[in-house]
Amino acid sequence: MVDSPPLRKIIHVDMDMFYAAVELRDRPELRGKPLAVGGRPDSRSVVTTANYEARKFGIHSGISCAQARRLCPSCLFIAPDFKKYQQVSEQIQRIFHEFTDLVESVSLDEAYLDVTRNKKNESSATRLAREIKKRIFAVTGLTASAGVAASMFVAKIASDARKPDGLCVVRPDQVMAFIRPLPVLKIPGIGRVTDVRLRQLSIRTVADLEKKSLDFLEKEFGRFGLYIYDIARGIDERPVTPWRQRQSFGAEETFPRDIPEKEPLLEFLHECAQRVFAELAEEGKRARTVTLKIKYSDF
Repeated sequence: MVDSPPLRKIIHVDMDMFYAAVELRDRPELRGKPLAVGGRPDSRSVVTTANYEARKFGIHSGISCAQARRLCPSCLFIAPDFKKYQQVSEQIQRIFHEFTDLVESVSLDEAYLDVTRNKKNESSATRLAREIKKRIFAVTGLTASAGVAASMFVAKIASDARKPDGLCVVRPDQVMAFIRPLPVLKIPGIGRVTDVRLRQLSIRTVADLEKKSLDFLEKEFGRFGLYIYDIARGIDERPVTPWRQRQSFGAEETFPRDIPEKEPLLEFLHECAQRVFAELAEEGKRARTVTLKIKYSDF
């Protein structure tokens, strides 16, 4: 008789308003005031993150700094210091590796940890998550939110459930009750375009998705249909992967003013192409698809 593998224990750690939190740590006199990390509000720069005071006004990452200023005239803007954020992120990564080497970093402020077997020989993923949060705060002065579950999908959703400085544990027998009310946009891999298509099919929540047959979803979405069929049933067997092969290469720029002339744009495109294909050549890769993204003055 073959023993079944142990139930996986996945922790998803997401730093709270990371860039803004680092700035507020270093400039405590700004605490309690609406703050956005980005460029000047009279520029074309976008907000990289905002603190919770600013979010009350509708300011969030990705909107233009000019729009953020219109939403909250009293908002403070701080230019991002990515070198500093990288250094703090490296501190946090070292903490993760005190517990396990199965760490999949998604970005500077977010990672999955598989603690099914761990360096502390601790059977409780909940206790490990608490200890990780405590260590991060002790070393960096920053808070993190964590989600604990048996899969990456549920752990990620859980980490967002009790922000900031939260801990949410979803046990296997609680998964379906936890995910059924979620909008389908919460599912990794579903973006705005797929969401529109799902809405056309009267699928707005995970519960709606769960009602659809595999044949129906595969007919509508091809291989992606199997993925969302499983996810809607709480099935996500993706492993935590410490190293992931890079899937795309890109270069972009937000200009400080409108450029209606054709020649400078073509010159910039040529420069972008050279940068991207130099990176491809360095890694010995070839491109299969080339995408050109254009944003106009209204973003």
